[in-house]
Amino acid sequence: MKTLAKWSVDDYHRMVEAGILRGRHLELLAGEIVEMSPETPIHYTTAKRGAKYLEELLSGKADVRFNGPITLSDSEPEPDIAIVRLPESSYSDRHPTPKDIFWIVEVAKTSLKKHLEIKAAIYAKAAIQEYWVLNLSAKQIIVLKNPQDGNYVEKYTIEEGMITPLAFPDVSVSVKRLFSSGE
Repeated sequence: MKTLAKWSVDDYHRMVEAGILRGRHLELLAGEIVEMSPETPIHYTTAKRGAKYLEELLSGKADVRFNGPITLSDSEPEPDIAIVRLPESSYSDRHPTPKDIFWIVEVAKTSLKKHLEIKAAIYAKAAIQEYWVLNLSAKQIIVLKNPQDGNYVEKYTIEEGMITPLAFPDVSVSVKRLFSSGE
């Protein structure tokens, strides 16, 4: 039986800095360097429009990051959208860490299983309080909240209406707007 070598976040950063991983679209997940799937046009467009919409809603309240890394204890994933604490200048020398993160949004079509199993476990272990997965195939959002012992204890699916993020009880997010241009 083969045992995979697990990489630390520091190892991963050194490989990036040394150029070993140049030209490859990778992320560190639970100590393993994983090739990221190429984004389809609908995935990219949905994530980008979602980030712009959340920026409008959260202006002056949070920094909305699009396709950028976050640093966790044994992972450095690149969520489609991460809503993090201000000021943005805090991240000039480092990526956001769990204490900075309000919630994460991932967009999925072919990668739904990866997002609901692997990434959900990683985000829950990091105590990220809220995680949304936009399921492009079903046009629904899977909302995961309240991590305990490496799992989210609250999970529900919403297809229409509004969602109120835990960190911002005065903000209502339109499910329809997250899936469309809003134009």
